[in-house]
Amino acid sequence: MTVYESCSAEETEAIAAEYGINAVAGDIICLSGTLGAGKTVFARGVAKGLGYTGRVTSPTFTIMNIYEGGRLPLYHFDLYRLEGGIADLEGIGYEDYFFADGVCLIEWPEMAENAMPPGALRVEILGDFSKDAEFREIRVVR
Repeated sequence: MTVYESCSAEETEAIAAEYGINAVAGDIICLSGTLGAGKTVFARGVAKGLGYTGRVTSPTFTIMNIYEGGRLPLYHFDLYRLEGGIADLEGIGYEDYFFADGVCLIEWPEMAENAMPPGALRVEILGDFSKDAEFREIRVVR
């Protein structure tokens, strides 16, 4: 396990950008943390590391956003609103993205844990968000 400390959104983005810089096609990054932990900030950093220069937002209502224009496409999933678990993912053809030519980044992977492939990079973002504190502990496990 690798543990990082971040005191700002910019630091979290910089940590995540390194994962984007080193990403290869087929990589899957699972992001866990409570609401407001910084999962989308981490996603933005990965996108920057891949060379994507556009806006990155959480696909909370659309389930998935595709970001192209960088070194590799980024398939950004947010499973927070998934009610049917893996059945909902099958309905959108998730395997076409999980095993494609880009990088998958999945927020709230626990909502369809059975669909997460072994070997996915696991990132957990922890902190005290009740006081709007900026400090985050970012734990990364392969």
